[in-house]
Amino acid sequence: MLDYAWLIPLLPLVAFAIIVLFINRWPAWSARLAVVAMGLSMLLSLGVLATLLSSAIIDPEHPFERAFNWLPTGETVLKMGYLIDPLTAVMLIVVTVVGFCIFVYSLAYMAEDPRYSRFFAYMSLFAGSMLTLVLANNLLLLYISWEMVGLCSYLLIGFWFEKKTAADAAKKAFIVTRIGDVGLFIGLLILYSQTGHVDFSSVFHAVEGIAHSNPTLVTLVGLLIFAGAVGKSAQFPLHVWLPDAMEGPTPVSALIHAATMVAAGVYLVGRTYPIFHAIEGSASLTTVAWIGAITAIMAASIGVAMNRAKRILAYSTISQLGYMMIGLGVGGVMVGIFHLMTHAFFKALLFLGAGSMMHGSGEHADLNIWKSGGLRKHMPITFWTFLFGTLALAGIFPFAGFWSKDEILLKAFEHNPAIYLLGLAGAFLTAFYMFRLVFVSFFGEPRDHKVHAHESPPVMTVPLAILAFFSLVIGWVGISFIGNPFGRFLGGTLGAVEAGEHGGVSIGLELGLMGVSLLVALAGIGVAYLLYGRRQVASEAEEPLRALGPVWTALEHKLYFDEIYNFLIVQPVLRLAEILRRFDLGIIDGIVNGVGLLTRDVIAAASRWIDTYIVDGAVNLVGLVTKKVGDSIKYLQTGQVQSYALAIFLGVLLLAAVYLLR
Repeated sequence: MLDYAWLIPLLPLVAFAIIVLFINRWPAWSARLAVVAMGLSMLLSLGVLATLLSSAIIDPEHPFERAFNWLPTGETVLKMGYLIDPLTAVMLIVVTVVGFCIFVYSLAYMAEDPRYSRFFAYMSLFAGSMLTLVLANNLLLLYISWEMVGLCSYLLIGFWFEKKTAADAAKKAFIVTRIGDVGLFIGLLILYSQTGHVDFSSVFHAVEGIAHSNPTLVTLVGLLIFAGAVGKSAQFPLHVWLPDAMEGPTPVSALIHAATMVAAGVYLVGRTYPIFHAIEGSASLTTVAWIGAITAIMAASIGVAMNRAKRILAYSTISQLGYMMIGLGVGGVMVGIFHLMTHAFFKALLFLGAGSMMHGSGEHADLNIWKSGGLRKHMPITFWTFLFGTLALAGIFPFAGFWSKDEILLKAFEHNPAIYLLGLAGAFLTAFYMFRLVFVSFFGEPRDHKVHAHESPPVMTVPLAILAFFSLVIGWVGISFIGNPFGRFLGGTLGAVEAGEHGGVSIGLELGLMGVSLLVALAGIGVAYLLYGRRQVASEAEEPLRALGPVWTALEHKLYFDEIYNFLIVQPVLRLAEILRRFDLGIIDGIVNGVGLLTRDVIAAASRWIDTYIVDGAVNLVGLVTKKVGDSIKYLQTGQVQSYALAIFLGVLLLAAVYLLR
């Protein structure tokens, strides 16, 4: 099965090519092809996982790898190929299973869109690019796929490009993530210059030696790689693109937030973890943990004040990505990737649930929660599946998010109590804003009586049910009390090491910390019930948290990040561009125009001289010579017969003389 793993990304990429080149005029066939290709990739991914699980020993030092020569560069021949280890297998399952559910859901959600074929073509390219990134066996192929993922996000966020907000959001996402990508590119160049390799195994072994002789350089490379993850995974301070990305279709939001774009940054840190861990007490890992903690609490705070369902979920994604970074920074690959896996299922469920709410309410625009209400009665399947996702995100026992978030908090408690407390505060806020969303949207009576909500069709609700099931059970594979089978499996990953050498905590303390995190989450739900569930808040104007005054205003304005960036970066750049434009028009254009005028006059003068003295001179010379020759021989024509006879006689004598003398 592993020998056929290259088909996993190829199938969606081929579907993209066929749709674009041949069947884009048949939307139904385009959609079916995309779904079938994604389904086959999912089956192959399950086969890869089954093969690894059936292996008696998974050797981290010698993972399954296939490569071919691609590009000679001097004495080095760059290779392209794929690598399969437990981390690869987990990510393949996340991308294909979640992606397949989203593709099926999109059949109905996007059915009325005039660019139906284009949507499925872009989605197939997106999935194929992410799967190539996951399977890449070297940094070069990973980076190429990384940029392809960025391109696809631009195309899909701006899918409804006729809306200015969507076009602006696409440009914002593309530009902001490029900032991090520059750091990543520089880091990869340094790695290649120092190691002479791009394949993961060789690079990791070389870095071990470099870490002893030049630890500062290794730390710098780790920070540069993390810069790429900060951009893609929307970490502080490059988080500002992700909330605006909600302008794309809801299935796009689900795919970006759950299984592709933002997951790529976390996966990048996990895949290159030996570089971060090469130095004892690594400053790069400490940076990863603190950026994650700041992002988690910041985004959770802003999420409290958002009024549109998808924006609330967007800030929850930013916050949960912060938890993943905390896990990577303080616990290692297993801790961060465990939360990435569980989060993918319940976050896809929540976004698709929000899309079902919007679809059932008769609109595709991001739903304002204050215009809904009472949806529980009209959309029971959507309600119960959305509730499952909310409980998982809030970290309520026994849902998936409880186990993965608790593992992060446990490791944070071991390593840094300050980060633990920030994570705990974020858990309270997460439970609060998610149940604020649930109580306002699903309970009470409809606020807008023009909206007649109805349940979505089975092609949308069945994927919701599947994702709800996984949101309940997927976290059980990482329960420490049964030996943490997920952690043992992921231990076979190339370069999979833990963040510290701590011996762990006692069972009693672990249970106590689990109880604390559960109580904190329940407290968040309780406060949300007291403010929004016990009585229906009639409108946004009656928002109870407006009593916070300036704090609430700042949260409503997303802590003014966009305004600050606009003032410090965007406006100065625009002013500089205007100055350069005027300089171009005033001076450069003047020089160009002056040179043009001078050139024109020189060419005109030269043309006149050539015309007068060369062309006309040659013509006149031919006429003059002809005239002179005519004047010279005109005397031969006398008109007298005697003269002609004499000339003939002399000619005959001349010929006779020549003949006789020969």
